[in-house]
Amino acid sequence: MLPAQAQLQPADWRDFYALTKPRVMSLVIFTGLCGLLAAPQTIDPVLGFTAIFCIALAAGGAAALNQWWEADLDAGMKRTRARPLPAGRMERHSARDFGVALSVTAVLVMALAIGWLAAAILVVSILYYAVVYTIWLKPRTPQNIVIGGGAGAFPPLIGWVAATGHVTLMPVLLFAIIFLWTPPHFWALALFVQSDYAKVGIPMMPVVAGEPATRRQILAYTLVLLPVTLAPWWIGGAGAIYGVAALLLSLGFVGLALPVGLRRRATPEDAMRPERRLFSFSILYLFLLFAALVADHWWTLFGART
Repeated sequence: MLPAQAQLQPADWRDFYALTKPRVMSLVIFTGLCGLLAAPQTIDPVLGFTAIFCIALAAGGAAALNQWWEADLDAGMKRTRARPLPAGRMERHSARDFGVALSVTAVLVMALAIGWLAAAILVVSILYYAVVYTIWLKPRTPQNIVIGGGAGAFPPLIGWVAATGHVTLMPVLLFAIIFLWTPPHFWALALFVQSDYAKVGIPMMPVVAGEPATRRQILAYTLVLLPVTLAPWWIGGAGAIYGVAALLLSLGFVGLALPVGLRRRATPEDAMRPERRLFSFSILYLFLLFAALVADHWWTLFGART
């Protein structure tokens, strides 16, 4: 249950900002921006900024709705109990109203300024995270992260559609990359915070299937991810700069997943170091992979003009 003093401590702007999950939003904004910049058609800078701003608003709104729904669960976990709602710094309905306001604003502005297709996909992304993942999948199945990974995979697709006005194979591949990246990324974290999930009854993979099965799944997903990251190069949607970067980064990802996937349980001496290394690298991996995509695209444009 939430602390009784929740109504005694009025929230300030920092609490509302925390509701948007800024660290997660930074990755959402970056991948959305990369999708927009890597698209074959350019977009007016003001409209481009508007599209990315809408993606950020939508991500923040969905995150706020997630925390509104999971406030009691967050209060029971060490990793999340300092958030505004479980810490008693905000009334629950304030988080709900804030999340709805951000989400509705994002969709309306996207529709009016950019187009209805981008706005429609933005609606799907919000509902996918706030309803499909948070309310339906997360409390019911250890496959919550596998299926729910789509929630974080929408930004580059939306950015691409904002620039071009249509969906092609290339943005679908960008979606697939993040979709397949999410399970090994999140399960690496879940392995060293699994006691939190067990305490509040969330059926994360390590809690339900055990550590050995989770480790095997992590390795399997990194192996499947490798050829998918190379697919944009194979279909001609990206050039050699991206292709080489994707190959090296993905081999590094697999290399870090191997010691995680090939052992049964962490020992007290290593304190989950391989899992922590994999989790930290997975974030850097996605940033560098999408940065390479944009660098490749703009290098091609520059070379064509010279």
